[in-house]
Amino acid sequence: MALDIKRVTMDEVSAAALLFDAYRSFYQQPSSLQAAFDFLEQRISKNESVLFLAVLKGEAVGFVQLYPIFSSVQMKAALLLNDLYVTETARRQGVGEALLQQAKQFGRESNAAFLLLQTADDNYRAQSVYEKSGWIRTPDFFYEYPL
Repeated sequence: MALDIKRVTMDEVSAAALLFDAYRSFYQQPSSLQAAFDFLEQRISKNESVLFLAVLKGEAVGFVQLYPIFSSVQMKAALLLNDLYVTETARRQGVGEALLQQAKQFGRESNAAFLLLQTADDNYRAQSVYEKSGWIRTPDFFYEYPL
């Protein structure tokens, strides 16, 4: 498998936006390629997220997006793995695992205190990939306040 994982720069935002739009559609959000492009362009240009793109045989097939957060207790930066997506045709080929590995490597290289992610309780496919990649389910309770 000729899989390449690369950090997205402004030059790759268009390729990432196609996948980001598909990711949002997966979560029943309206498709808007321009809005996806604008959102990612802003995150990258303002250094508000780190985005890695998976390219398989010359085609962009997945991405992972990390947002910086902070741990007051540890007084260190940490990372929130907010988005992970692999196209249907590239699933079960190790792309998701490779993207998770890249996220862990980036976390170590940036001296992050930890990486955090959250997924739906019924997203069993993703949960199995996370657990296979060494992620540990915690019994913490999360609350959301919709604004």
